[in-house]
Amino acid sequence: MRNGSVQHRPFFKVLVANRGEIALRVMRSARRLGLGVAAVYSDADREALHVKQADQAVRIGEALPAQSYLNIPEIIAAAKASGADAVHPGYGFLAENEDFAQACKDAGLVFIGPSPQAIEAMGHKAGAKEIMKKAGVPVVPGYQGADQGDEAMLAEAKKIGFPVMIKAVAGGGGRGMRLVTDAASFAEALRSARSEAKAAFGDPTLILERAIQNPRHIEIQVFGDSHGNAIHLGERDCSVQRRHQKLIEEAPSPAVTPELRAKMGEVAVAAVKALRYEGAGTLEFLLDSSGEFYFMEMNTRLQVEHPVTEAVTGLDLVELQLRVARGEPLPVKQQDIKFSGHAIEVRLCSEDAAHDFMPQSGRMACWQVPDGIRVEHALQSGSEIPPFYDSMIAKVISHGATREEARGRLIVGLEQLTAFGVTTNQSFLLSCLRHSGFAKGEATTAFIGVHRDELLAPRTGTAFDTTLAGLLLYVTNPRAPSWQGGRSLSATFPLPAKIEVAGQILELEVTRERDGSYAVAAEGRQDRFEIDQLDAGAIRFRHDGVMDSAQFLRDGDRLYLQHRGNPLAITDLTLAAPKAAASNGGDGKVRAAMNGRVVAVLVKPGDRVTAGQPVLTLEAMKMEHVHKAGIDGIIAAIDVAEGEQVTTGRIVAEIGAG
Repeated sequence: MRNGSVQHRPFFKVLVANRGEIALRVMRSARRLGLGVAAVYSDADREALHVKQADQAVRIGEALPAQSYLNIPEIIAAAKASGADAVHPGYGFLAENEDFAQACKDAGLVFIGPSPQAIEAMGHKAGAKEIMKKAGVPVVPGYQGADQGDEAMLAEAKKIGFPVMIKAVAGGGGRGMRLVTDAASFAEALRSARSEAKAAFGDPTLILERAIQNPRHIEIQVFGDSHGNAIHLGERDCSVQRRHQKLIEEAPSPAVTPELRAKMGEVAVAAVKALRYEGAGTLEFLLDSSGEFYFMEMNTRLQVEHPVTEAVTGLDLVELQLRVARGEPLPVKQQDIKFSGHAIEVRLCSEDAAHDFMPQSGRMACWQVPDGIRVEHALQSGSEIPPFYDSMIAKVISHGATREEARGRLIVGLEQLTAFGVTTNQSFLLSCLRHSGFAKGEATTAFIGVHRDELLAPRTGTAFDTTLAGLLLYVTNPRAPSWQGGRSLSATFPLPAKIEVAGQILELEVTRERDGSYAVAAEGRQDRFEIDQLDAGAIRFRHDGVMDSAQFLRDGDRLYLQHRGNPLAITDLTLAAPKAAASNGGDGKVRAAMNGRVVAVLVKPGDRVTAGQPVLTLEAMKMEHVHKAGIDGIIAAIDVAEGEQVTTGRIVAEIGAG
């Protein structure tokens, strides 16, 4: 009997070995249970919100993950220093590291998660697949052998048949994952996946899988306890992804019937019981168009998307983790779990969707979240977004009686969220939510790839937003009188202005009419505005008989504008000195496209290169980004070294004629 060996494991203070929104999320539930909370922080997070809101916070090292949030001895020491007697790993970093779980246990700390043995068994994709195969669970055909040599891996890929997926054996989140369509591109994809896996998880080992075309990504949330109980909490559909990383998740899945849910849930619970698994876990499956499902991996931790499950079940998953870790039995049985309504979550990321989802870092000048919708974040106006960690900065979650109600609420909530200063994927997420394919519940993992041009197409209204921005630059100009309502006796004449928006230079003319209205002309169109109210960060105006509003932030010659959920960043160039045009590499200089770390220099001085040839790879926010030659020529100089941290715009390589 397992119950005879069950131990009560009381703890009174929890150290959260993570950062950002998940650290605050764990603290919230821990405090509700009467527990103290402690945080850890890197040098980059010294002023972060999770540090300020903890009872204690302990510095654990430098900014890079390997020197801070992946440093097991430092985190164990931080737990001791703070007086914590339990550790919650959050997700990412060390959440699925069996060595960390064992180190906590050896130090007399309660690890809020499964046993080191369970993490080892299921946290590595190859071992997990073997366990599932023995249990009769269908798995994706592939290779998970010990021979990791390039030739052996290519031979196995050819046996499986292209296209194939390369996956890191440890971790998840899309890191170390590559889709390869042919043998010619396999070698470089293998190198890149190894490098990314090593950087993210400390383990370069890879597996291969047959690429199942256009599947749904379905996961089942499970829980087990030390008393032998196991339950599932239904499924989540995580099909909308970019770079194999989830962007939109929902519960329940539009593609899963009650019968299929019961079948997948039964398989998942059987796996939990076979493992004697304790805590939260997620079994991830690919669901094809015929209704067949294939096991991919098990995440032995809390998931980023757990709020949608909380919304439809009414359960606090972090509370369940804490109770199970204390040795308590699960407070609910399978028959007690009821599903109510529909929930959808989007991941707000600091990235530029229009430029291949390039990660962005910098200062969040203004951050405001709407009322009436759940937003998980750790930001405030003035927060710094460092380049060293994941690009996800917030999650926005809606719940409704129906899927359409949840979708509508999420669109409105996302429109009302303000994030000025750092480029985010806010507009792209709105495009996804509004797309007819998503609205109909038809999205598969191919959704973004198939509809990319539509999702990134300039939206209607951009030209109007540009003239609205011109108006705001005029009435908030610190070098001119501030706006005053009412009629004017002054003569009217147009004032010229020059602005930069979305990489384009535009000429404007703004005229204040004698009736108090404003005419703004740009690019062959003219809009007339009446201002009803102008506050520090908001404007109410009338245009074509419609009263409307927008949020903005004036920061010197920089203006951030958000109208109907679409952010725009504008620079006033009217009085700016002329400057050289930004180079795309056509001058022979390869520039860093973001703050990041050099992980691979792919050429050397004297090498002949052609335009578009990979030259160097940077890693930023846990993803690799290849930088390519802008012209044909000969490498004249490599200005950086592998391992070096570089800033946006720095010249990293120079190409001469030849």
